[in-house]
Formats: sequence, C-alpha cells, structure tokens
Amino acid sequence: MLPQTSDQTRWFADEIQPHESRLRAWLRALFPKLTDTDDIVQESYARLLRAREAGKVVHSKAYLFATARNAAVDFFRRNRVFSVGRVESIEALSVPEECPGVAETLIHDEDLALLAEAVRSLPECCRKVVVLQKFHILSYKEIAARLGISERTVNAQIAKGVLRIRDYMRAHRQEGAVR
Repeated sequence: MLPQTSDQTRWFADEIQPHESRLRAWLRALFPKLTDTDDIVQESYARLLRAREAGKVVHSKAYLFATARNAAVDFFRRNRVFSVGRVESIEALSVPEECPGVAETLIHDEDLALLAEAVRSLPECCRKVVVLQKFHILSYKEIAARLGISERTVNAQIAKGVLRIRDYMRAHRQEGAVR
C-alpha cells in the first residue's frame, strides 16, 4: 500500500470520499451482476492513489468513476476464466462467443446513434443539464452551480429530458422497424 501523506489524506477526504455513495449506486446500476461492490471501490481507490502519485489525475471525480468502471470490467474479464481441470470430457469444452455478433453490434451502434440524436434534439438548457448529469455524472448541486440555475430547475430539466429522450427513441425505433 502507498504511504499516505497529510496532503494525500486531505485530498482523498475532500475530493474522493464525498463521491463514494454515488459511485456505489452508479456501479450497481451499470453492473447489476456485480457481486462485490466493496472490492471494486477499494481497487478503484488503490488505482486512483497510484495514478495521482504518478501525476495522471487532473479531474478527480471523473478519474474515479472511469477507474471504477475499468476495475469492474477487469473483474468480469478475470471471472470469465474457468478451470480446465474440472471438465469431464472434451465435448464439454464449448467455447462461448465472446464478441457480439454482427447483428448485435449493428443494433448497439444504431441505438447509440439514436441516443445521440435524441440528446441533440433536446432544447439547449435541457440538453446541457442531461449531459452534465448522465454523462459527466455531476450532482444536481454541481449542475445548478455550473449553469447558474436552481436545483429544482435541474430536477425538472432532467425529468423533461429523460421523458423526451424515451419518446424520441420509441418513435424512431418504430420508424426504423417499418422501413
């Protein structure tokens, strides 16, 4: 473990720990099959401290969430490995498809493009609020301060934006299916 300095302890307490509950909720939402969030959070902290020591951390919160996502992905990759010693016969060694098929990839890409269109279609204020909350993972308070609006307005804009995105995607998916 890295030796902690008072500066590092202060930085961690001020810049990282306040985001822990949101990080845990975000990980549970992003990776519903994740069995041990504690391990991922601790691994993320260790990686973050090493990265800060190396001078790689510029935006602490963004780096924390990206590091946690990467740690969770690594966890799932490691757990896909199985023991060959337990296989009774060669027939039992079916190789699962690790990569999505062409159809799944195309559908995923189309969904992402449609989501981008839906976000671009939002009114400017609504779009800014949704992007800051959903993609930059800022709190309502942080968004309100950044945009000079109230937290109630942030809440209303997010609700409005999510409903509009949902409606846009439903309508355009149906149009694409008809074509």
